[in-house]
Amino acid sequence: MEGRGFIVSGVSCLAVVLIVEDDDSVMEVLKIMLSDRYTVIEARNGREAIEIYRAYKPDIVLMDVVMPELDGIAATREIKKIDPSAKIIGVTAYAKKKAKELIEAGALEVLEKPFSRKDIVSAIEKHLEG
Repeated sequence: MEGRGFIVSGVSCLAVVLIVEDDDSVMEVLKIMLSDRYTVIEARNGREAIEIYRAYKPDIVLMDVVMPELDGIAATREIKKIDPSAKIIGVTAYAKKKAKELIEAGALEVLEKPFSRKDIVSAIEKHLEG
């Protein structure tokens, strides 16, 4: 199955996914899981996420919660101020504690770590279609 894409002047373009994650090993796993289906860009904290969102307007954001400088909840709020239609999925080990806050900040849903490739891709596809 191919990733969601579109054609620009005869060139296939994949949907752009911004991964916001401070843990190097989790970032690498997510990039491996997604890079064959989507164009992946990355941010290491909430502050970088906001800057990169402004610059690239990705199709969807995978947002960690606990990060240095600015957490995922505050970053989600700021991104939603910039673009109320931004599609943000929370990805956190603290889903039971932080899911409500992240949803209230504007996330569409929250996935709990550890996660499978199927879970991540299904959530991305569901929200790209919606």
